Amino acid sequence: MAAGLEFPGDLHYLVEHQVWARVEGDGTATVGITALGIAQAGEIYMCRPKWPGSVIEQGRSIAVVELAKSIVSVKSPVRGTVTAINTALEKSPELVHRDPYGEGWLARVQLADFDADCAALLHGEPVAAAMAHHAWLSRADDS
Repeated sequence: MAAGLEFPGDLHYLVEHQVWARVEGDGTATVGITALGIAQAGEIYMCRPKWPGSVIEQGRSIAVVELAKSIVSVKSPVRGTVTAINTALEKSPELVHRDPYGEGWLARVQLADFDADCAALLHGEPVAAAMAHHAWLSRADDS
């Protein structure tokens, strides 16, 4: 827990971009935005993941979200090909806020090279401290 938010231990996090990946047993990963990323962004009015078939790179755009005063690119924690998107977000973008690690997922990705992706991802015990540090840095940037 960092900044009063939850960070499930089974996920892999790309902390600098506040996104997560849940690796599935079939060579895919489910991808979403962290609770801290959502808290920092504010209200999300629209969420548009890239279409299935899109090839994505780690740290590059996997979705676009519309906030109150801006449109932001959501970066992917993993590289691969989008196999599915969360179509429920079209009508209910608030799912991202309500359940960021469950019903608020963005896309599913067929992993291209998860071993290489892991070099940039945090998993397990170090996540809480890294998230707390990221939250602290963000507050320092805002002042």
